[in-house]
Amino acid sequence: MIKEITHNLYYVGVNDNSKVLFERLWPLPYGVSYNAYLIKDKHNVLIDTVEYPFNKNFFDNIKEVIADENIDYVVVNHMEPDHSSSLLQLIEKYPDIKIIGNKKTIDMLNGFYGITTNILEVKDGETLQIGERTLSFHLTPMVHWPETMMTYVNEEGILFSGDAFGAFGSLKNGIMDVDANIELVTDEMYRYYSNIVGKYGGPVEKAIEKLSSLPINYICSTHGPIWHEKISYVVEHYLKMARYQSEEGVVIAYGSMYGHTADVAKNIYDALNDAGVKNVVMHDLSDVDASFVLRDVFKYNTLILGSPTYNSEIFPKVADLTVKLEGRMIKNKTFSCFGSYSWAGQAVKRLNAFAERMEWNIVEPQIEIKQAGLNVNIKALSQQLAENIIKAIRN
Repeated sequence: MIKEITHNLYYVGVNDNSKVLFERLWPLPYGVSYNAYLIKDKHNVLIDTVEYPFNKNFFDNIKEVIADENIDYVVVNHMEPDHSSSLLQLIEKYPDIKIIGNKKTIDMLNGFYGITTNILEVKDGETLQIGERTLSFHLTPMVHWPETMMTYVNEEGILFSGDAFGAFGSLKNGIMDVDANIELVTDEMYRYYSNIVGKYGGPVEKAIEKLSSLPINYICSTHGPIWHEKISYVVEHYLKMARYQSEEGVVIAYGSMYGHTADVAKNIYDALNDAGVKNVVMHDLSDVDASFVLRDVFKYNTLILGSPTYNSEIFPKVADLTVKLEGRMIKNKTFSCFGSYSWAGQAVKRLNAFAERMEWNIVEPQIEIKQAGLNVNIKALSQQLAENIIKAIRN
C-alpha cells in the first residue's frame, strides 16, 4: 500500500493479515500493519522498515515511489524485529545507505544483525538537513525498549513516533485516521498498549511531555493509522493509559470449573447493572484471551476477580492474569474478589494478597461459597458489593 501523506512523503508499509499471534502471545483478529515511510528530498530517507517475511511488498512499494534512485539514509527509531528485520536486505539493495540510530541502537544493530559499518550515530536533539527538510531526533527510552527514539520533520510538524500511538489492526480501509473505524482502532490501541507497552507508563508520559512543545500535524506510528485529524484524541488517550487513569466501569474476570464460581459472577454482574454502573464487562478466562481483559482493565477503574480454589491455589487461568497484571504494575484500581471451594478455601485469600501487593483499594464483601453455596444468599451479598463498589469508585 502506498500513499503520499504530504508532498514527497510516502507511506510504504505493509499489512499482515496472516499472523495469528503477535509476539507469539497476543491474538490478531484484525491483523496488524508494519508502517514505514519514505521521504523524497535531496537525500532520500527511509523511516523504519517492516518485518522480514513482508519485505517483497515493502521493496516493491519503495521502487514504485523512487524507481531506480538510491536511498541515502534509513532511520531506525526502534530495533524490535517487526520493524528492523529487513535491514540486511535493504543494505543489499542499497549498499551505500547509511543507518541512523542512537548509541543503544548501534549496539543492537551489531547484536541482532552483525551490522557495524555505514552507521551515523545521533544524540538527543541533534538535527540532519536532508534538503528542503530538517530531521531532528528525540530519544524516548523505554517506550518501550531502551533504544527507542522519535524523528521529527521540523518544517512540517511530522512526528515519526515508533511504536508510540500504535494500534493492532491492518489498514485495509486506508492509512489515515479519517479513514479508520475509530471505535475499533481505540479498542485495538488500548489492547496494543496494555499488552505491549503497559509496564512503561512513566517513560511514556515523560516522552509525551518532552515532545509537547513541538507543533505536531501528523503522528506516523509504526502500527495502526496515521494520526492527523484526531491528534488531540490519541494523545489524550495515550496520556490516560500512561497515567493509569480510567473511566467508570467494572471488569469481572473469573475462572470456573463446574459453574459455581460462574454463578457468583453472574449475580455480581446483574447487581452492578441493576445499580446503574455505567460500564460492566464480564470475561470467562477459560474462553477469552487475557489480552482482551488487559485492554478492559486499562479502560475501566474497577476489577473484580473470581476463582475457585484449585490445588490450594488460584485457578490457573486467573493466576495467569494476576501475573500479567502485576508485571504491568497497574495502579489506581478499585478491587474486589469472589470464589468457591469444596473443602478448604484459599483462592480469595490469595487474590486479596495479590491486590494488597498492587496497593489497590479493596472493597467488601468478598463472596466465597463452599461447594454450591446453597446456604448463602449470593444475590443479597452481590447487591451489597455493588453498592459498596459504587461508593468507592464515585468517591
